[in-house]
Amino acid sequence: MATSSSDVAILAVGVVLAALYIFRDQLFSASKPKPAPITSSRTANGSGNPRDFIAKMKEGKKRLVIFYGSQTGTAEEYAIRLAKEAKQKFGLASLVCDPEEYDFDNLDQLPEDCAAFFVMATYGEGEPTDNAVQLMQNLQDESFEFSNGERKLEGLKYVVFSLGNKTYEHYNLIGRNVDKELTNMGAIRIGERGEGDDDKSMEEDYLEWKDGMWEAFATAMGVEEGQGGDSADFVVKELDAHPQEKVYLGEYSARALTRTKGIHDAKNPYPAPITVARELFQPKADRNCVHIEFNTEGSGITYQHGDHVGLWPLNPDVEVERLLCVLGLHQKRDTVIGIESLDPALAKVPFPVPTTYGTVLRHYIDISAVAGRQILGTLSKFAPSPSAEAYLKNLNTNKEEYHTVVHDGCLKLSEVLQLAAGDNFKNLPTPENTTQWAIPFDIIVSAIPRLQPRYYSISSSPKLNPNSIHATAVVLKYENVPCEQVPHKWVFGVGSNFLLNLKHAANDEAVPLMDKNGEERVAVPAYLIEGPRGAYKTETHYKAPIHVRRSTFRLPTNPKSPVIMVGPGTGVAPFRGFVQERVALARRSIEKNGPDALADWGRISLFYGCRREDEDFLYKEEWPQYEEELKGKFKLHCAFSRQNYKPDGSKIYVQDLIWEDREHIADAILNGKGYVYICGEAKSMSKQVEEVLAKVLGEAKGGSAEVEGAAEIKLLKERSRLMLDVWS
Repeated sequence: MATSSSDVAILAVGVVLAALYIFRDQLFSASKPKPAPITSSRTANGSGNPRDFIAKMKEGKKRLVIFYGSQTGTAEEYAIRLAKEAKQKFGLASLVCDPEEYDFDNLDQLPEDCAAFFVMATYGEGEPTDNAVQLMQNLQDESFEFSNGERKLEGLKYVVFSLGNKTYEHYNLIGRNVDKELTNMGAIRIGERGEGDDDKSMEEDYLEWKDGMWEAFATAMGVEEGQGGDSADFVVKELDAHPQEKVYLGEYSARALTRTKGIHDAKNPYPAPITVARELFQPKADRNCVHIEFNTEGSGITYQHGDHVGLWPLNPDVEVERLLCVLGLHQKRDTVIGIESLDPALAKVPFPVPTTYGTVLRHYIDISAVAGRQILGTLSKFAPSPSAEAYLKNLNTNKEEYHTVVHDGCLKLSEVLQLAAGDNFKNLPTPENTTQWAIPFDIIVSAIPRLQPRYYSISSSPKLNPNSIHATAVVLKYENVPCEQVPHKWVFGVGSNFLLNLKHAANDEAVPLMDKNGEERVAVPAYLIEGPRGAYKTETHYKAPIHVRRSTFRLPTNPKSPVIMVGPGTGVAPFRGFVQERVALARRSIEKNGPDALADWGRISLFYGCRREDEDFLYKEEWPQYEEELKGKFKLHCAFSRQNYKPDGSKIYVQDLIWEDREHIADAILNGKGYVYICGEAKSMSKQVEEVLAKVLGEAKGGSAEVEGAAEIKLLKERSRLMLDVWS
């Protein structure tokens, strides 16, 4: 149909009006001033952008920026120590940064007279810590540019101290990668890269590294030692009048103190009622293993199989008493104190205040750890006698003596101070039998790290236990290495013995704690398990503060994929959750699709080991039930190292069972695209299991463990089909 002239006219007018609207600013507002552009993180300056660390350094006249990648707080602790030493040695101020809180693209703007420190922990299997993920992505992403529009850091001076564990394959990988990437971009490292090994002594590795680094630092930065001084990080004041309801007595957050609702996480753990607490080992065993169930109903806490539960323990009564006596605070335990940081950018008050002396020692700082060598030199200045001062100075400077007496003797700081003063630390401490040291409390707060949560693999599935988190923990109790100065003593793990105390209390079990002559008895140290203001005890339950830490340790989503799980001892904990997860899925599948619903499922094989079947076989009564519910798709292989032996008399371990089942394992991995999970002790078990797997796969591929087998193991890890949850 032909278009009329009126239609054309209307269309033309419409086009003109549209054009006038689109270009109205250019046609009618040429003289109107343009709005200021929104400032990006690259151009923001001053306090206007809280993510600009360069501006903060200039405002605070700081010459060092110290980034830390920390999962449990250790790397942050060393970052703060480096900042303190820079201040004491050279009078240089530092900005200690959580990299998650800052933009990284203006690192190229760091002035020439400044330096960047990177204190980086390696987490899991060569992964960055949660707070360092973005930093590592920026460093390793070839397309990432700094504010200069280039991927260059020419002349940037930097220091690296990395934290890791040699029992893991990717030892200190993150610190090494930071060093490599910075060098590739033209930055200049000061001194050697430090590498701390948590399997042996992180502290000793740090001490051996730092002196040489500081010498190189002084030369590179053109500074001289002696420009700083001994200045405190905190001011501690006793408060005469303060409302008791506003004093923290062990609460971890303001919400806990005021008992208001909120999200429960690592900053605000949930006081979970304990519904079940039982012993898993038989009475004939000389050890304890606690199974404990935390009720999370109504808390908002969720979890997945393979996650970890963080338990917030406290220090045992005897150690709290010991340090109160040593510091001369026994009668002032309930005195309310306020603590302020003299430089919040360098050292934040590590726990909530106001609080009391006794609360700090019981709930907030780790007084139960082995004393570090470096702090002993500082504390020698406050010795009650010349002989005590000389004793501490010798331990501080004599590495071999420190290792024999303190490290091998497993001495806590308060015990070292007692030993130096000539006290008998084997006796239960009282003000009468304990020499007092005039150590300012601000130094104690600065020197002793925060008491951290203890993490346990969750041993349940939310599909079977939606409102309950189960944990499985062997109670840590071992003997020190005695020497002439330090007699035999028992050492108790803080977290696991706290759990054992909770089990005793929940079941109303009596526990003897000391013998007749006043010395500590080899039993269980006592804890104030009722919690602050009795908040962790009700008429029917005891409670414990917990939170959940996410994990990538997960089953494949497709149940047709074969699964091989290796978990001797308490390494079996997450696999109980894995099996429960499959049981829940099997119940639904059978209900929906009938009795043959599991026919095409892949087999789950669990390789478990313990000492004896009649002594420490964990969850022995449960496995047959799971086998029945999974219709033959679950197979348990057991190694009893002190019960069944090889023909040559040697012990049988999980790696031996893997070799026996090598045909099925090779087929499951190579043909069935199966997944392998290893959980437990890292130093020997995990490595030996990987070696056997490499041998199995190498032979199946017609080659060797060293070449074809190693290549398959590498490929499995890259594709997340071989996953580890191990500890040293």
